[in-house]
Amino acid sequence: MSRIFNIFNKLDEADQTAFIPFITAGDGGLDNCEALVFTLAESGADIIELGMPFSDPMADGPVIAKSHERAVADGIDLNDVFGIVERFREHNQTTGIVLMGYTNPIEVYGYKDFAIRADEAGVDGILVVDMPPEEASELKKELDKLNIDLIFLVAPTTTDERLEHISKIASGYIYYVSLKGVTGAGNLDIDSVNYHLERMRNYIQLPVGVGFGIKDAQTAKQVGENADAVIVGSALVSIVEELSSDRDKMVTKVGNMAKEISSAIT
Repeated sequence: MSRIFNIFNKLDEADQTAFIPFITAGDGGLDNCEALVFTLAESGADIIELGMPFSDPMADGPVIAKSHERAVADGIDLNDVFGIVERFREHNQTTGIVLMGYTNPIEVYGYKDFAIRADEAGVDGILVVDMPPEEASELKKELDKLNIDLIFLVAPTTTDERLEHISKIASGYIYYVSLKGVTGAGNLDIDSVNYHLERMRNYIQLPVGVGFGIKDAQTAKQVGENADAVIVGSALVSIVEELSSDRDKMVTKVGNMAKEISSAIT
């Protein structure tokens, strides 16, 4: 079983909701990013999603898109991302790490080499936002060999038929995009989130994490009542953008927000 499976299994036994924060790898500098990963783990993160910097992050809203731009401008590539994970794994073997990004850099790296390097670094899951399940079989084959989970997005507009298809290929957890559009947009409709969670569970047995629009402990608590995981990205990335020139303040503020959210959903 994967580390992600074990994390959710343990939380389920304790009747707890997982906290999954997102930051873009290398945003604000490699050293700062590494400090943030450790801080998030120490502040209650069960799984950390690390964005793989890409020059055209079309599914992301302005906040996260700019974080990709900053990281790309600093020359951050997949090898740097793997290095962050590798150094984290020297000290932490319990927190899950998921790499989240786009198809192009993975194709350029090569599916087999990418999977091998991810395994060597200590990556637990991969989420490719622009790879539909119909086109994921080759990557999945390589990841399955190494027990790395392939995670998929589900949206409010995802049909029941497509949910059935995703259920046959996904592993780890499902990332439910609670709003139409790009990351960081709009306001949450909790009733709608709960309706779609119930609908998804008719077809998908995996844990479901809810992301997009969760900006503070209050909204996290509301979502966490029914979701298996709460995913927070833009609110944390905004802090990195605001305070990247002051590492201590940035790390402290990110840690404090992570602790507030983690405490709210426990």
